[in-house]
Amino acid sequence: MKVIKKQLADLKRPEKNVRMHNDKQIQEFRRSIEMFGQIRPIVIDEDNTILAGNGLYETLLSMGRKEADCYVVKGLDEKGKKKLMLADNRIFNLGVDDISVFDEFMRDLKDDLDIPGFDEDMLKSLVMDLDEANVVIADYGLISDEQAEEMREAGEKAEARYDEIAENAIEHTPAQVPDEVREAADYAEPYKADGEDIEHRYILCPKCGERIWL
Repeated sequence: MKVIKKQLADLKRPEKNVRMHNDKQIQEFRRSIEMFGQIRPIVIDEDNTILAGNGLYETLLSMGRKEADCYVVKGLDEKGKKKLMLADNRIFNLGVDDISVFDEFMRDLKDDLDIPGFDEDMLKSLVMDLDEANVVIADYGLISDEQAEEMREAGEKAEARYDEIAENAIEHTPAQVPDEVREAADYAEPYKADGEDIEHRYILCPKCGERIWL
């Protein structure tokens, strides 16, 4: 397979692409390129239209790169190009991880788990020993002094606001509902007198005397 250099400005996005590339994937693509360089070519046709490697292309553009390694596939008709695009995405997805080998790699890399495509904290949780796990569990749910102060201030503000509302609230005495309204089949809304202000109003519970906010 002959790989050649191509200017990114000369490459063309396909009219339609089977795979969508989100910001997270582009970010991980970028980490990979920064760590290893371009490790596979962008596959294009004779017209410089991308058949495989659109995510890599978008990543290189975002990094300000000017050229990329490319492989030109020749002699495919439009159906053949569509089949190549479908096959490239599907065959990759058919692979299955060997968990035992994955675990072995994680143990070997325990002190360096900065790996593109993976969350480093998640990987660390997979390889920590029992003592480390106990420390993490013991610290779970603890908050810093700054967070505690923010929560205290928020609580004080909420309490002050409630006191202000309670001080200015109006005790409500439900209005008498007219018989013709009570008997109406389509009566759905509580009856209230014209112009009645219902903001920050309450009634007193006849049993316990507590406020019931309306």
